[in-house]
Amino acid sequence: MTAPASKPAAVKPLRVLAVASEVYPLIKTGGLADVVGALPGALAAQKIKVTTLVPGYPAIMQALQRPRAVHVFEDLFGAPARLLSAKAGGLDLLVIDAAHLYNRPGNPYNAPHGGEWGDNAQRFAALGMIGAMVGRGIGKVAAFDLVHAHDWHAGLTPAYMRFGPPGAPPCVFTIHNLAFQGKFPLELAPRLGLPPEAVSIDGVEYYGTLGFLKAGLQCADWVTTVSPSYAAEIRMADHGMGLDGLLRHREATVTGILNGIDDDVWNPETDEMIPMRYTAQSVAKRAENKRALQERLGLEPDPEALVFGAVSRLTWQKGFDLLLGAMPKLLAQGAQLAMLGGGDPEIENGFRRAAAFNPGRVGVTIGYDESLAHLVQAGSDAIVLPSRFEPCGLTQLCALRYGALPLVAHVGGLADTVIDANEAALSMGAGTGFIFSPVTVQMLEAAIERCARLWQDKANWRKVQANALSSDVSWRRPAAQYAALFRRLTAA
Repeated sequence: MTAPASKPAAVKPLRVLAVASEVYPLIKTGGLADVVGALPGALAAQKIKVTTLVPGYPAIMQALQRPRAVHVFEDLFGAPARLLSAKAGGLDLLVIDAAHLYNRPGNPYNAPHGGEWGDNAQRFAALGMIGAMVGRGIGKVAAFDLVHAHDWHAGLTPAYMRFGPPGAPPCVFTIHNLAFQGKFPLELAPRLGLPPEAVSIDGVEYYGTLGFLKAGLQCADWVTTVSPSYAAEIRMADHGMGLDGLLRHREATVTGILNGIDDDVWNPETDEMIPMRYTAQSVAKRAENKRALQERLGLEPDPEALVFGAVSRLTWQKGFDLLLGAMPKLLAQGAQLAMLGGGDPEIENGFRRAAAFNPGRVGVTIGYDESLAHLVQAGSDAIVLPSRFEPCGLTQLCALRYGALPLVAHVGGLADTVIDANEAALSMGAGTGFIFSPVTVQMLEAAIERCARLWQDKANWRKVQANALSSDVSWRRPAAQYAALFRRLTAA
């Protein structure tokens, strides 16, 4: 007689506290917000309930649904504050209601007149300190199984946990961009509530400064970053931004987990921000979006012109000075450029001049517009990302989802997510875009030429586009990797 099959062991639900400075759809300056906003929903399928701790900026306070106070701080760096529990944007939130720190207009990091807020050390130390307190349990909030801190703004969270009272849960720290490190005068440490033993090379001290990012890397139980290639690159001096030695020392506890995108928000079949919705089976309908994009940016209404799109910060890191250098080659292919972005004034002005000298061929919108970002993805034929370094990049994932072929530098997450449509790949029916290396104007020009040649070969272009549209860029696989890591740490 056969023994009855045993039931699989039940997966224990976990409660995770995410600590971050921004979260989509409530406040966003970059990809950090997209990740923090999308990961809770993806982890729910893994029986992990995420609550996100964020500062109470005006945009967040206005969005809260039925907030209730769960703890009061008599003095949080100069004035009383409250911890609120609420829902907003489909997320479970804990919000630091501290008007003296966060009730300020505009960008969460910079003053309207330019430059960072002078008390950013206190503003984001408060985020880390309360993250550590809440992780252990505070007021009406029970302790969490694990704390997940994001980027330098939450970098002191692991330090407050390590150098605070015993009984802290495990802490994972995720690097979204090593270039932004949060460095402040070291003499602030006592005023931020950091004990003397934390102010050392094994704690928060970083070349004579107080390093928020360094503290996270040093003190967390595990470090992740947002792509496997970037996790390898930052352990080398060329990309380590002064932290490569520490990352090599900790390499056994550093993991690259590729980002995904919210494939409900970024879905050409249901996207209400584009004039013509479509699927992989009805991709010909994209032509209407291309026409709308050309009209909106003042480009010639030419369905046969190869339209390169770009949605990005216009900075040295993103390599858009290289694209300015390659503009003659791009225009020589009969192509057009649809640009949306802002950043370095010199690069912004370069694209403004390119648009002025090439009316109908170059269309530029400086700034950010969510609906236009969706239209660029849905209407461009290719999306250009010539980054000198790129931790992950979300733009190329959106491009794959929308059937715009990514043209990217061979760095970080760009290299991990795009398959080069070279001759070997085409012969095997593979390829989802174009990759170039090294990151120079000349190699970018060569990639533009390759893209233009494939554009003329419509049969192979459609095959590569179909490959792009079939790419899984969702959070399903990354969420499973995060869940496995969280369960391993909590079990230990």
